[in-house]
Amino acid sequence: MSAKNPKEVFLFLLNDARNGADHTGKLYHEMGELAGRPEIKEILEARAFLQNKIISSLDQCFKLIGEKPVVPVGGRLREVFEDDFRREFAEIQSPAAKALFVLAKASHLTHLRMGEYVVLIAAADMTGHHGVGLLLESCLADQTALMERIRRTIRHLIEEKVEGRGHGFK
Repeated sequence: MSAKNPKEVFLFLLNDARNGADHTGKLYHEMGELAGRPEIKEILEARAFLQNKIISSLDQCFKLIGEKPVVPVGGRLREVFEDDFRREFAEIQSPAAKALFVLAKASHLTHLRMGEYVVLIAAADMTGHHGVGLLLESCLADQTALMERIRRTIRHLIEEKVEGRGHGFK
């Protein structure tokens, strides 16, 4: 990446977030299918649906700054994350452990996206695009809501196990 000023870095990061949002929706859908528990599938399916809202918000960010997103130019981190997720998931035998693993990886992915939005919000402010900052804050809020839902779901799975009604974390 060659960048001469903060705006160029901002555009690069915004483009990367836009491409990542598109990719992430597909991965959340896949994770939901693999989770093996209807409540986790429902959460991740809802999240995949909400990705369209995030993509629309990011597209509006580009419109407000008079730019257009470009074709993905990297994504190696995404590829490694997805490949590792699939490989590691395939090695897990217990359905309860698979569910917990899916939630853990969804949490990792969500934290990565949250970090992206924190930096993008600061960059929007630095470059004087305060409306764009607001749109990015709404994207961050969506990620934060998912993180809270994942945390509560993990706690619920653990409570099931402690109370003896769980499907066994062996």
